[in-house]
Amino acid sequence: MIVEEIMKTDVAKLSPTASIADAIRLMESKKIRHIPIVNLEEHLVGLVTAACIRDATPSIFHANEHLEDLQKPIDSIMKKDVITGHPLDFVEEVAGLFYEHKISCLPITKDGKLVGIITETDLLRTMVELTGAHQPGSQIEVKVPNIAGMLSNISNIIRNRKANILSVLVYPDKKDDRYKILVIRVQTINPAHLIQDLKEAGHDVLWPNLPGISL
Repeated sequence: MIVEEIMKTDVAKLSPTASIADAIRLMESKKIRHIPIVNLEEHLVGLVTAACIRDATPSIFHANEHLEDLQKPIDSIMKKDVITGHPLDFVEEVAGLFYEHKISCLPITKDGKLVGIITETDLLRTMVELTGAHQPGSQIEVKVPNIAGMLSNISNIIRNRKANILSVLVYPDKKDDRYKILVIRVQTINPAHLIQDLKEAGHDVLWPNLPGISL
């Protein structure tokens, strides 16, 4: 899946000359926490977050003091070194950026112009959809040798049970790099027969460890 499939294109934005008060009003009216700042050519020049606003405005205990600060231009508090993405980036790569840089949003640009934005909420929702966690089903974890053909073997067993695979994730076994863990979500509420088939085929089922099924 690529970024342009999940990014928001109707982006609330401001110019660098807008005031901090303008940013506060926009965040409140749109119920957002990030505002990209663009110039007249729609080129991204900065980013303002709720944290930027919080650091720049008077506390609730001194709300009537230094009100002139709210009239300062937004470019006085915006982040200028902004990490961006491209519409054709893979969602998995974008997730890596969020994790590595500890960011909560990613403006999406094309030819220097702002074309969209992705927030951590968008990313989380997409990850849930990709893993099938929002659909009724069961999760099965199987430890297999790190060799070619193992996923095909597991898939054939599931197919013979006429169970539908919702998603497959693969990650290395941290204890032994000769193995990997397949996390398979199948569209069945009771996976007992499927687990029995997997064990009869010699596979090491880590989860669920159902009582009465031990071969």
